[in-house]
Amino acid sequence: MNLLPAFLDAAFVPPKVDYAALSPMLIVFAAAVLSVLVEAFLGRERRYGVQVVLSTLALIAALVAVIVISLDGTRVVTAGTSIVIDGPALFLQATILLLALLAVLTMTERSSEVGSSFTPQASATPGSPGEAVARRAGLVQTEIYPLMLFSIGGMLMFPAANDLLTMFIALEVFSLPLYLLCGLARRRRLLSQEASMKYFLLGAFSSAFFLYGTALLYGFAQSVQLSEIASAVSQNIGMDGLLLAGTALLAVGLLFKVSAVPFHVWTPDVYQGAPTPVTGFMAACTKVAAFGALLRVLYVALPGTQWDWLPALALIAALTMVVGSVIAVVQADVKRMLAYSSIAHAGFILVGVLALDKAGVAGVLFYLIAYGFTTIGAFALITLVRTRAADGGMGGEATHLSQWAGLGRTSPWVAATFTLFLLGLAGIPLTSGFTGKFAVFSAAMTAGGSTGAWLVVVGVVTSAIAAFFYVRVIVLMYFSDPTPAAAMVAAPGTLTTIAVAAGAAVTVLLGVLPTPVLDLAGKATVFIP
Repeated sequence: MNLLPAFLDAAFVPPKVDYAALSPMLIVFAAAVLSVLVEAFLGRERRYGVQVVLSTLALIAALVAVIVISLDGTRVVTAGTSIVIDGPALFLQATILLLALLAVLTMTERSSEVGSSFTPQASATPGSPGEAVARRAGLVQTEIYPLMLFSIGGMLMFPAANDLLTMFIALEVFSLPLYLLCGLARRRRLLSQEASMKYFLLGAFSSAFFLYGTALLYGFAQSVQLSEIASAVSQNIGMDGLLLAGTALLAVGLLFKVSAVPFHVWTPDVYQGAPTPVTGFMAACTKVAAFGALLRVLYVALPGTQWDWLPALALIAALTMVVGSVIAVVQADVKRMLAYSSIAHAGFILVGVLALDKAGVAGVLFYLIAYGFTTIGAFALITLVRTRAADGGMGGEATHLSQWAGLGRTSPWVAATFTLFLLGLAGIPLTSGFTGKFAVFSAAMTAGGSTGAWLVVVGVVTSAIAAFFYVRVIVLMYFSDPTPAAAMVAAPGTLTTIAVAAGAAVTVLLGVLPTPVLDLAGKATVFIP
């Protein structure tokens, strides 16, 4: 009996935790917990203002913490060996927080839709008397703020995870709130709930693939730590079946989150059905977090097997660019069109990932921040374009492209700003999209060998195809006459104006003066093994 305490003391080694390095995640998670307590104990009439202030201040504080850590030069493996704070992790965390701040503004806006874009009572059956009572009472859904904060916290952890189990936990922490947020639309609630259910079911499958891949890689390397897996690969210990099968299953889970073909099928339905502010948040921030995790897995854990997974990922990248660009051409709904656009952009980013050098990492990091700001701005504008109700007032969002006819005449500033975002997504020169594509394509041409060369050719061709459906919307807005069913434009509130202005400014600045951000991305390319 006397040996038991000594055994416990010898067996347990307290992990080293650098709380300063973890402070951005800790701030966001602490705010999320506090936000839950606000929902539980604060009166309904006071929750809205408190939640908005709490969420905004928490994200700003976390962003300041990331900047301070970066300036201090802190690069550390902490929380035992579970979390790594290095250049790519800090750059991606800063990007997520910046985009999340804009997403909070769009989710908080109430001027274009009375009572915000979210259902007044999520538990009420769509069309039921209970929902009608909640709407007449002016109830506002404030549960979105703790859900969003938990999701952001998981996104901050995902690209900084140093082992596969921590990465899986982060994946679930940011995915589960998104499943709920997608089902909270104020209008077309059945479509929103369908989107939520599809996202949940397919997301559960992808998580299972990720976890099963983790188990197989553990069987191969006897560890889930990324550097230990890389070490086992370099020692050529045999058991290649476990290694290749685990890598394939792990890739399925990650490629699902970035909407790569053939794991993209959830994207159009979820983007269309989710509340538009949630769609913008998900389209921008989820891609940043997922590509960050994919970079870390491929560059830290599996560089020694690149000749096994490179051909498969190259084929997936090509298919993603082709499918996203071609199917977007026939879309009649603007949100579905942007969903397929998002799929195509995932393919473009994969081209940079497969360059397998620092220039490729820098190009991916730049592309993610450029794409994120443009996407947030575009979806913020969509919330302003509304249908015309029977009484002549504002209806729901006008997402059918035919309703955008003549928008350049009825609302020139909305049409001009949306045109800027579309040109940015198309990669037209002097926009951030052009610089991002140039960065990833040039990295692939320089370091990607023959694989990179043919991927760039596919990328250029599909970019030309994509330009068609972007320009089609521009022509529709400026060269078509408004119809009786044409959309109305709601007066933008201050919060939406800030989000749109920020997205437009970054789209222009990163196209005209990209050097500072490219330099920052270039300095943030070193992964700590």
